[in-house]
Amino acid sequence: MPDLDLLRTFIAVHRTGSISAAAASLGVSQPSVSERIARLEAAIGEPLLVRSARGAAPTPAGDRLAAQTADAVDRLSAVWSQPRATVPSVVRIGGASDVVASRVIPALAELAADGPDGAGGLRLEFTLGLAPDLLAALADGDLDIVVSSVRTPLRGIRYRGLVDEEFVLVGSPALARTIDRRRAAEDTARALVHLPLVAYDTDLSIVRRYWRSQFGDRPANPVAMVVPDLRGILAAVVAGVGISALPRYLADPAVAAGTVEVLHRPDEAPINTLHLAIAAGDAPTGVVGRVIDALVERARGWDVF
Repeated sequence: MPDLDLLRTFIAVHRTGSISAAAASLGVSQPSVSERIARLEAAIGEPLLVRSARGAAPTPAGDRLAAQTADAVDRLSAVWSQPRATVPSVVRIGGASDVVASRVIPALAELAADGPDGAGGLRLEFTLGLAPDLLAALADGDLDIVVSSVRTPLRGIRYRGLVDEEFVLVGSPALARTIDRRRAAEDTARALVHLPLVAYDTDLSIVRRYWRSQFGDRPANPVAMVVPDLRGILAAVVAGVGISALPRYLADPAVAAGTVEVLHRPDEAPINTLHLAIAAGDAPTGVVGRVIDALVERARGWDVF
């Protein structure tokens, strides 16, 4: 079966009546057109054109071939001449749902707006979950970047600090009124012990870190709710479910609105570092490097100190 280029070339000569005109319309040389016609005639088994000083006239076999193939050749040529869609480069990012929604997506919005159809050809895919599961996925090669609040030593993973976040202890105004201020001045942990906690996980990781850094021990408070989303924790605190430690950037709007109160004001607030976790080895390049650079640049404006 003759290939499409041979048929396209023949149809061009048949329509223009000239080897030179066909060559110009196809953007190839006259010898190339002549060579393709010769190959097509060899495949068909009979002459298709009669060359003369006045041009190239079709033989009866040439007319029959043009009538049978011209429309199909035009349709196929139109399909092949369309620009092919760019296959976007995918960057797979893992993180906690609250951090991804509040921090990462706004930071990468401009970068994502350039793809997948823009010059960057970039598509971002997010996986939400807890740090241990996401870091394991990164180690297995199922993710490219993880934004993590913990720095767990794992083979094949390296970390870089992204931003230090200041945490504050907050509760609803109604719960705040139940605190004995005189006792709180002497022993804050004992003054708060009757208040239920809203925790991020069953290990009380965030609240426990706050208690140990400020009060030197684990919290003895009852746990009223476990919500693996900082925005959900804030909603529970506003609703009066209990108290919790939250990043200042998340708590400050609620404090300003009067829906929560800061229950403890230490001289030095506890800090938690958000890390970028990536595969160990060579420095990231290409689209992964662009995403990391965008996060690092945007994180400079996250620092609240």
